[in-house]
Amino acid sequence: QHKMAEYIVKQIIRRPGMILEENTKLVSSGLIDSLALVDILFKLEKLTARKIPAGKVQPKDMDTIALMFETAERVGKPLA
Repeated sequence: QHKMAEYIVKQIIRRPGMILEENTKLVSSGLIDSLALVDILFKLEKLTARKIPAGKVQPKDMDTIALMFETAERVGKPLA
C-alpha cells in the first residue's frame, strides 16, 4: 500500500512530500479525478498481480488506498 501512496503522490497529485494514509479520501475529496483512476487501476493491477475488470470498479471502490486493495481482492483475478 505504501508503493501505491507514493505513486499517487508523485505521479497523479504531483505534490512531493504529501503524506497519504491508507484511508485518506481521494475521489470524494477531489484529490483525484475519474481520469486518474484509469492510471491508478493499472498500477493496482501491477502491485497486486491481479487483472481487475474496469467494468466492475466504481469510483467509490477507489476512494481510499485501503478500498483499492480490498477491491482488487474482491473482483481481481490472479494473473497467469
